[in-house]
Amino acid sequence: MSRRVLIIEDDPALNQMLALHFEDQGFDVLSADHCAAGLALAGDNAVDLVLLDQQLPDGLGVELLPRLLDCRPDAAIIMMTGQHDLELAIRAIKIGAKDFVHKPLKADTLQATVDKVLAQQDSASDGPAPAAPAPLRDLVGRSEAMLAVSKQIALCATNNANVLISGESGTGKEIVARLIHQHSGRGGDFVAVNCAAIVDTLLESELFGHEKGAFTGADRTKPGKFELATDGTLFLDEIAELAPPLQAKLLRALQERTIERVGGTRSIAVTARIIAATHRDLFARARDGQFREDLAYRLNVIDIELPPLRERREDIPLLAGALLERAAQQNAQEPPQLHDSAIQRLCRHDWPGNVRELENALTQAMVFARDGQITAEHIRLKGEAAAAAAGAATGPADAPDDAPLASLEQVEAAHIQRVLDHTGGHKGRSCEILGISRPALDRKIDKYALTLPARG
Repeated sequence: MSRRVLIIEDDPALNQMLALHFEDQGFDVLSADHCAAGLALAGDNAVDLVLLDQQLPDGLGVELLPRLLDCRPDAAIIMMTGQHDLELAIRAIKIGAKDFVHKPLKADTLQATVDKVLAQQDSASDGPAPAAPAPLRDLVGRSEAMLAVSKQIALCATNNANVLISGESGTGKEIVARLIHQHSGRGGDFVAVNCAAIVDTLLESELFGHEKGAFTGADRTKPGKFELATDGTLFLDEIAELAPPLQAKLLRALQERTIERVGGTRSIAVTARIIAATHRDLFARARDGQFREDLAYRLNVIDIELPPLRERREDIPLLAGALLERAAQQNAQEPPQLHDSAIQRLCRHDWPGNVRELENALTQAMVFARDGQITAEHIRLKGEAAAAAAGAATGPADAPDDAPLASLEQVEAAHIQRVLDHTGGHKGRSCEILGISRPALDRKIDKYALTLPARG
């Protein structure tokens, strides 16, 4: 028995193209070009699949959506939109849409989406699968890579499964984690812990809490982050840096959904959803014996990988505008305009520090741009400065006498990068060589938009 699809799309050419596509796939096809006609067809005919446009002559698709579900609750509905409004996508998915696709439509993307939702429909034994949600405007970008990330956020937000967010430093992993929490409907708080910024002896207490008298200086009982995130989200940043003993304790907490405070014997039930983030490959580290493979699998139930900025250069002008607007608001001033020369310079750079480096460069450019416009000469790139400093620091034997002298900051940035490269990105050994603390190193890495070499 063939399936039936209902296409509700007011563009005649697109409507016909979709009809021909699904007829070739063996579907029975019904077509409508406005809300009322689409609802009437759904009421009179059993349908398996609905392709619903958002902008229709007599209303919005998202407003028609619940009425379609009332009369055809078993139909899989896919929203089609030419807008990149992620709040709208969240609303549609929460109402009951199974997925959404962006215009202009691509045949392979559309077919993959249709295949997925129909497979889910076939496997559902008791009515439609639970609705999933979608992302928001804090995630700036219209590249295919970022639309894919937005879609992943949308589909996992109201799910309680653990999420692992991977990507290079500065790509916005915490922003994604906060978006997932914001749209999860969870009543508790978003609680963040940077596993690389706290020494191992304190991190256990930070995560699990401690009882009074558990160790010297424990003069009172203190709940840990797991408890503070009750009914909310616990974000574990830089999870790959977790020490082996804590890996074992975290695994037990995830398996049993209970914890014990340091120095305590009472089991405490925990309800926080876990979102972890790393710029490393957890499974590669597991193969090298640096991370528990069973814990990696527990954390990586849903995997979201953020693309580096150099792989989505088309997003840079839009992202730069958003960052300038935010910086201007923080400083109570009008955002400066980006001259074409500045945009071209930004788009040519590889951004090893990703969005964080771009934000730093633009914030600095705002200081130098006095006439309300940022030009190429106002853009000072840290990578170029560090490279120049490294060349200048080699001395007269390696550089001409008239080479520009590096500033103290440039020399410091170049030296720290050299140490990080030498240690393979190991922060502990880097701190020993530099003679600084881990938090101080992290601040300098952020300040100079330095890169950590991949380990493992």
